[in-house]
Amino acid sequence: MDFNPNSSFLYLVAVAVILFILAQSVFFLIRAYRRGKEIGMDVKKLRTTITSSAIFTVAPAVSILLGVLTLSKFLGLPLPWIRLSVIGAITYELPAATSTASALGIPISETITDPTVYSAITWVMTLGILPSTILVPILLKRIQGGLISIKNKDSKWGELLISAMFMGMISAFMGMVFANIRNGLPGWIPIFVMFFSAALMAVCGLLIKVLKVKWLQDYALPICMLGAMAFAVIITPVIS
Repeated sequence: MDFNPNSSFLYLVAVAVILFILAQSVFFLIRAYRRGKEIGMDVKKLRTTITSSAIFTVAPAVSILLGVLTLSKFLGLPLPWIRLSVIGAITYELPAATSTASALGIPISETITDPTVYSAITWVMTLGILPSTILVPILLKRIQGGLISIKNKDSKWGELLISAMFMGMISAFMGMVFANIRNGLPGWIPIFVMFFSAALMAVCGLLIKVLKVKWLQDYALPICMLGAMAFAVIITPVIS
């Protein structure tokens, strides 16, 4: 039996989840602001921090919106909205959804209306990310303690270990950037976008270091992300 992935019930579930997350955010924002005032923090600095943090979320929000639109083509809007608005990321959600659909022999060129396939994709997208929410609170203190212990014994090896972990994380994303370079010039679009973003960050770094544009420190990353997205929109139809 077919079903509608954009049904009213799924929209109600999505709205309920998003409202809960927003309420939670507002609650902790108010608590943090009041606590800051109690311990004598400068109110102006508190407001500046809130403002810069809000602006800093603009670029990630744009990328999340693009991810929601990408997934909504075959999963409907409610499920991608829930996943990417709470704890998901397009770098995980899209491969999880496409690999599950491929394993079931279902094309993702159109909206999925098979409830079995939709349910399987939902479970893979959800269960795959749960360990990070469970293991981090349990193991983070031990991991941090181990890193600090190694760094105290040998600072050089401690720095190398942290750098290796960081490069390992970056390598996972770099794999997606270089995944399609054998498909001709269109496969190089992610690489061109990456280099353009790196050039933008270099320009921002020069402005901060050389010209002392200090306010740019809080906005360099969002500027680079938005600039790279705009660049991708421009070159994709040209190269493709």
